[in-house]
Amino acid sequence: MTVHLIAIVGGSGSGKTWLARQLKRRLGRAAGLISLDDFYRDLSALPKNKRDRQNFDDPVAIEWSLFLQTLARIKRGEPAAIPRYDFASHTRRSRTRLWKPKPVVLLDGLWLLRDPRARRLYSLSLYVDAPRAVRLHRRVARDRRERGRSRASVLRQFREHVEPMHRRFVAPQARHADLVVNSEVSDKALYKLTVMAQELHAKSGKS
Repeated sequence: MTVHLIAIVGGSGSGKTWLARQLKRRLGRAAGLISLDDFYRDLSALPKNKRDRQNFDDPVAIEWSLFLQTLARIKRGEPAAIPRYDFASHTRRSRTRLWKPKPVVLLDGLWLLRDPRARRLYSLSLYVDAPRAVRLHRRVARDRRERGRSRASVLRQFREHVEPMHRRFVAPQARHADLVVNSEVSDKALYKLTVMAQELHAKSGKS
């Protein structure tokens, strides 16, 4: 079985996770989904107040060696242990997720296209482009709903960390993407992307 990796990249709140989940739903059991977020470094050795002050929008927050090793295993069609990250405590959970091989693997994350070693493994890469106002609105809604954050703290983090890091590290990746898509993905565009992913799946079966 040939494994095809599809990287979906975009800023925080751009809609990349939504797009990955939509494609996963349409591909069904043929596809799996992995988030780069689960590869954040475990900060359990730090006091809680220091963990909260870390810049999680800087790519150094990711344990890249582990991610690349895991990605290589997945690309070879091998089982893998996927870490699970707890954003409330900024630590890794003790139990990993067992990855079972899939012909199509959807990856979503902020910086999937920064490292050329990772880019060489992708069969298709997408950059989801979203205006600043849209990303901010979605970030506030998500962090208040899912992470118990106050609006003021989310706005401060967006201003001091998220947007500067987006301009420096996230947005430049668009030049490496096979396709740049608008965050307001139309039904027609979603259908075309689904067909592209299905064609990769068909190629896997012929390998």
